[in-house]
Amino acid sequence: MAKVEIYTKAFCPYCSRAMNLLGSKGVTPEEYDITMGGPQRAEMIQRANGRTTVPQVFIDGAHIGGSDDLAALDRAGKLDPLLAA
Repeated sequence: MAKVEIYTKAFCPYCSRAMNLLGSKGVTPEEYDITMGGPQRAEMIQRANGRTTVPQVFIDGAHIGGSDDLAALDRAGKLDPLLAA
C-alpha cells in the first residue's frame, strides 16, 4: 500500500472529510497536525508548492492537493490505483 501523508488542523471540516474518505479506503495516513503552525507548516507549504490551506495530501511523496482534489480523484476512479501502488 502507498504511503499517505496529510497535513491537518483541529476543527477543520475539510480535513475530517479527507480523513473519512481515506479511512473508507482502509488507509490510515500519517497525520501532521499543524494547528499551532511551526516547522511542519513551513514544510507543508514548501512541499505543496506554496499552498497554505489544509488539508494537503501526499501519496508516495506526490502532492495530491486538498480535500476537493482527493474527492475528485476518487470520483474519477484514480484514487484506488494510487493507494494500491
